[in-house]
Amino acid sequence: MQALIEVILPVFLVIGFGYVAVWRNLFSDAGVEGLTKFTQNFAIPCLLFDAIARLDLTAVFDPALLGSFYLGAGLGFLAGLFGARLIFGRPWEDCVAIGFCTLFSNSVLLGLPITERAYGTDALAANFAIVALHAPFCYGVGVTVMEIVRNQGAGVAETSRKVLRAMFRNALVIGIVLGFIVNLSGITLPLVIDDALSLIISAALPAALFGLGGVLYRYRPEGDLRVILYVCAVSLILHPAIVWSMGKATALPDEALRSAVLTAAMAPGINTYIFANMYGAARRVAASAVLIGTALSIVTAWVWLGILP
Repeated sequence: MQALIEVILPVFLVIGFGYVAVWRNLFSDAGVEGLTKFTQNFAIPCLLFDAIARLDLTAVFDPALLGSFYLGAGLGFLAGLFGARLIFGRPWEDCVAIGFCTLFSNSVLLGLPITERAYGTDALAANFAIVALHAPFCYGVGVTVMEIVRNQGAGVAETSRKVLRAMFRNALVIGIVLGFIVNLSGITLPLVIDDALSLIISAALPAALFGLGGVLYRYRPEGDLRVILYVCAVSLILHPAIVWSMGKATALPDEALRSAVLTAAMAPGINTYIFANMYGAARRVAASAVLIGTALSIVTAWVWLGILP
């Protein structure tokens, strides 16, 4: 109960403030749109850039950590993809969008603040290692499979071009790539730039959580409830269970295991709706899964915090 009160509820209270502010017309849709663009296109990319630029890459990029998390993510995608097809009879394009929902956990807006509150800022190194590959991996998988489904018979070169274009138009990916460039080149940023980044970064997570609340109000539950609950079950239970099992099997250190499991246990991120909207597939399911999954993760995150060492 203490973990629920001290770690999880403050994060969801900030989300709740944003939800209520939009619901009661205290914060406009235009304000939500602007705040979301600021956080997703500027503040969070700056956060990721700064984190990757400072990481000790040799110490953090543990094959057991990344293998455990991304095996779980990949199996979650397959469960969503084929479950949507075989259980619910969805068209293949919808199946890919639903699979993307079970692939893309909310690693930044929920995973980072919950891990930080539970274990401290120093515990985030493994989170950042996961996040560094998260958007490129998930968009790479989702866009590739969707383009194959939509363009059956198209050449490899054309499909690859579309995949790369979709990935490198994403601000998160750009921030991550620039962070790697600075890290690997050994460039030292001028103090004035470093201070400016710190100012932007300090606003990133609180503003993003508040904006997430407003976004969730706009995407109220619609669509097939059974599919939505299936997405939530895969995202909140199956994915972290696979990561936990793999982490234990590979003797993953406790610090890395906590980060990997908590990140895997987060609800589908807003990017799942962006992906669905981009292709016009399963949009209502994606939006509702984000909202309901975020609400359910209050309880499931508490359970995983109790299970973790």
